[in-house]
Amino acid sequence: MSADIRDGVLRVSIPGHFSASQERHWVERMVERMSAKYFDAPAIDDDRPVPALLQRAERLAVQYLGGRGVPATIGWVTNQNSRWASATPAHRSVRLSHKLQGMPDWVVDYVILHEMAHLIEPSHNAAFWDLLTTYPRTETAKAFLDGAAFAAQRSLTGGQEDF
Repeated sequence: MSADIRDGVLRVSIPGHFSASQERHWVERMVERMSAKYFDAPAIDDDRPVPALLQRAERLAVQYLGGRGVPATIGWVTNQNSRWASATPAHRSVRLSHKLQGMPDWVVDYVILHEMAHLIEPSHNAAFWDLLTTYPRTETAKAFLDGAAFAAQRSLTGGQEDF
């Protein structure tokens, strides 16, 4: 069983041998799961758009996404502990973890672009990754974030005492 969103339509795939009741059960379950993932927004610390972040998002959208994917709201949140950011396409909102603050601008730009790409293409499919090919530091930023996550999991600070 699988579910994805293509061209704004939720597509649920189930085995052909399912009974009508199994089909209803699994379609309902997948719709709930996808709705929670893509359409229910967690609380934003500050409901108002942050003008500087919104301007930054608009500039990045024009430069790398053909002007598409600009969020209606974008802001810093403190309730994202297991991911760097998230987007809710239905609300056109982007939330950035406060843990990104202080990271290099090119890393934060990548995260903003990544989330704006989700406003265009919600799934991590080929169309989604194609949107990010225009940003020249995508792979470097992903590696930086992987390294930061690795260090955080091990309580490494990056100082000499860690060697």
